[in-house]
Amino acid sequence: MQYKHLFFDLDHTLWDFEANSRQTLQQLYHSLGLADRGVTNFDLFHKQYIVHNDKLWDRYRNGFIKVDELRWKRMWLTLLDFKIGDEPLARQMGEEFLDALPTRNILFPYTIEILTYLRGKGYRLHLITNGFQKTQHSKLENSGLTGFFGEVITSEGSNSLKPHKEIFEYAFRVTGAEPEESIMLGDSIEADIQGAINAGIDQVYINHLGVEPAIKPTYTVSSLKELETIF
Repeated sequence: MQYKHLFFDLDHTLWDFEANSRQTLQQLYHSLGLADRGVTNFDLFHKQYIVHNDKLWDRYRNGFIKVDELRWKRMWLTLLDFKIGDEPLARQMGEEFLDALPTRNILFPYTIEILTYLRGKGYRLHLITNGFQKTQHSKLENSGLTGFFGEVITSEGSNSLKPHKEIFEYAFRVTGAEPEESIMLGDSIEADIQGAINAGIDQVYINHLGVEPAIKPTYTVSSLKELETIF
């Protein structure tokens, strides 16, 4: 068996971030009465949120902003698109969003089955995630994934971020894994695949969206079930 340690990403790979995020935003939309404030189209609100969230996460990954700024400014900028300049509301939304989001439990198809399969074959499973410590552990607990992973390495806990090699080196130290017996599995070419390349380990690109990657990973699958053809 070439690989012993399988390092998974969480959001967008196993835990369906888009579906869970949409549900949570919809809950806030109704509970905070945003329709009465002028946000008459939730779908457009959600679309704008995704745009701002992606841009701010990119800035966060590259060290231009701090985590606290990311958490509320994605709401602030989205509200501004609807001419709502209410900073206290944006900060309230940021807090309530982070409280509610990790309680969601929508997973990609075959998540539980493939983790059970891989564990049964003797692989050691871990997570490397750019998410926040408390938030990611809550997601795992609420979606029934906690028991599958030996170590959960977060950007917060490691003081580094994918794609920087330091978070992978931290993961090797914590787990006792050697690079040659390790492989990274994730949905992001920029964070997961390039990060694994930077760290000198093989990669599986989990291409849920059918995107043509800019670089060639070691393996590419379009669904979690296809991992059975590799491991």
